Amino acid sequence: MINQKRIEERIEALSKISEQNVEWVGVSRRALTDEDREAQALTKSWMEQAGMYVHLDPAGNLIGRKDGLDKGAKPLVIGSHIDSVLNGGKYDGTIGVIGGIEVVQHINEESIEIQRPVEVIAFCEEEGSRFEDGGVFGSRAMTGEIKSEHLDAKDEKGITRRGALERFGLAPNEIFTKGIRREMDLYLEMHIEQGPTLESKGIPIGVISGINGRYFGEMTVEGEANHVGATPMAQRYDALVGASEIVIELEKISYRYGAPAVGTVAKMNVMPGYPNVVPDRVEMSGIDIRDLDNERRDLIVEQLQNKAKEIAQAKGLSVEFNDRLRMSSALCKQHIIDTMEAAAEEMNVSYLNMASGACHDAQFMAELCDMGMIFVRSTGGSHNPQERASIDDIQLGTELLSRTALSYLKY
Repeated sequence: MINQKRIEERIEALSKISEQNVEWVGVSRRALTDEDREAQALTKSWMEQAGMYVHLDPAGNLIGRKDGLDKGAKPLVIGSHIDSVLNGGKYDGTIGVIGGIEVVQHINEESIEIQRPVEVIAFCEEEGSRFEDGGVFGSRAMTGEIKSEHLDAKDEKGITRRGALERFGLAPNEIFTKGIRREMDLYLEMHIEQGPTLESKGIPIGVISGINGRYFGEMTVEGEANHVGATPMAQRYDALVGASEIVIELEKISYRYGAPAVGTVAKMNVMPGYPNVVPDRVEMSGIDIRDLDNERRDLIVEQLQNKAKEIAQAKGLSVEFNDRLRMSSALCKQHIIDTMEAAAEEMNVSYLNMASGACHDAQFMAELCDMGMIFVRSTGGSHNPQERASIDDIQLGTELLSRTALSYLKY
């Protein structure tokens, strides 16, 4: 049986490994830090308790594996992440890794015979909270989509990703050879919903149909610094006013396209940022546009950039774009959806077939093999300390994950 007490204890144990800041009450565990090293060591010990042998790949992905009777068969892989945003919640990512370990521990403790190997992966840097280039680093590395320039990205202390990987005892250049995977048969991931849909409908489990495609980029608006009192309104070239109009335009465009399209600007750096000075430069980062339809997403990006040029021209400003990342939407395989739904009905558990607005490592694993996802009902939003999921719902999700995995592992 799935051990609810063990799952709960492990969630709590990981939540205590966090960067310390008097202003934070949530979990802060960024990739390739001392806290991440401690969390990986604890997760590794759980993988070994579950009967897996464990290694760290060149991109910092922690991988546990249990062989089946056919050791040469392609593995079924279960994964998620254990890094967090700053001052985040304790369920995001972690329940997927802990749930995957619990599935394998259940197989081991019950002496269940499996035909093919099973792996559990804690992917490196899913959140992108340390190096600002879009996250999902470990899963992108497995698909061969990491380039040398991604290793040159720096954190706020000037440490490069390459340097951080080397401090972990890894050889970053091996990412381009040994870090690429091609031999997976099927990938499963369990995650909290991070949204209100399941809670609002009173349903504990979501069976995912697909994951939104994502654009992630930056924009810089430049104008002219001048005295705020002596410069008439008609003669100002205020970069912040132009940038603000661009943000509002993104909201309007996203509304016009309708769900599941969403658009966000997460951060603005206003310069020079002094009282008495009209802003002459605004750096907008974390521009995040998502839709399940890749063409619609790209149209939103195009329309936003065209509108930004119009706004800049009308106000005597200039604007530049930096497209950092485009992730294609990923559809879950129908045979996995069917298997999950049949298992949920056997468990007499209510479920909702739904799309994921959030991005996940599963999005890149879908490039390597058939993919399926399970959502667990959550409250309090996500990426904040109020994030919550009940242990009863997590147990249901883990039971569904186990039944789904075993239906493929036994044959």
